[in-house]
Amino acid sequence: MKDTTSNLSYLLLRPIECTTSVIFASPHSGRNYPAAFLRKIVLDETQVRSSEDAFVDDLFGSAVNHGAPLLLAQSPRAYLDLNRGSNELDPAVIIGVRGVAQNPRIASGLGVIPRVVSNGRAIYSGKLTLSEAQERISSIWRPYHDTLQALMNEAHAAFGEAILVDCHSMPHEALEYVAPPGAARPDVVLGDRFGAAAASSVVERIEVAFTSAGFKVARNMPFAGAYICQHYGRPSRRHHAVQIEIDRSIYMDEGEVKPNANFQAFKIVLDGVIAEIAEIGRPANLRVAAE
Repeated sequence: MKDTTSNLSYLLLRPIECTTSVIFASPHSGRNYPAAFLRKIVLDETQVRSSEDAFVDDLFGSAVNHGAPLLLAQSPRAYLDLNRGSNELDPAVIIGVRGVAQNPRIASGLGVIPRVVSNGRAIYSGKLTLSEAQERISSIWRPYHDTLQALMNEAHAAFGEAILVDCHSMPHEALEYVAPPGAARPDVVLGDRFGAAAASSVVERIEVAFTSAGFKVARNMPFAGAYICQHYGRPSRRHHAVQIEIDRSIYMDEGEVKPNANFQAFKIVLDGVIAEIAEIGRPANLRVAAE
């Protein structure tokens, strides 16, 4: 690693030499829960972690070994959701906010300041002030997205394109109705907003990286990508964004929020997938040099 930048919002890991246009990022694996936040909420420390993409930062940690930067959220999703727009404010949890028509994420309690965690469990017993919400956005949301935009711009300047791989995990129960009864559920769901966020050639190569490693892959159902894919995915400008959702039950005990016995074996296999994805954005001259 050549450079590590850390603050309240994010941890940025850079390789010794950046050799690919691929950027890996994990917006939901942060687990630095402020003490004041934990005192305010009505959930215990295990319950509040149910919306966290636990251990995704660890699982994708080898990205820098393959020449790609890795951006990791430090603040937890229950505190502020980096995969939402800064204006997705929920009037049911923030005082002084007007309702936003036809926003299903806000309606379900999953705005930029979430009202609930998994299974619709309420985080707070009351409401937050608008100033508190705005402070979280200015100290957490803006630094993360300013850095992510800078990484996209750097990749495009260096390689003529930028490929954002937005790394997530999904509850096993979320896959219950994805496959027909009796059919195998997907292990991985790739979201490109039905083609709007990334070129099909990019998504196809990411899918092949997973299927070649033995994983069953689905696209856009039940997760097509949220704010990050919507905002950063501009295929016409050669800015591609693909969301990766991995079934948590493969590598962790979801109830206890702990790695399971398969964690290390899965991490080794995933490292090979990460290497293949990084290769997608590697110019031909660097590809030959690396062989």
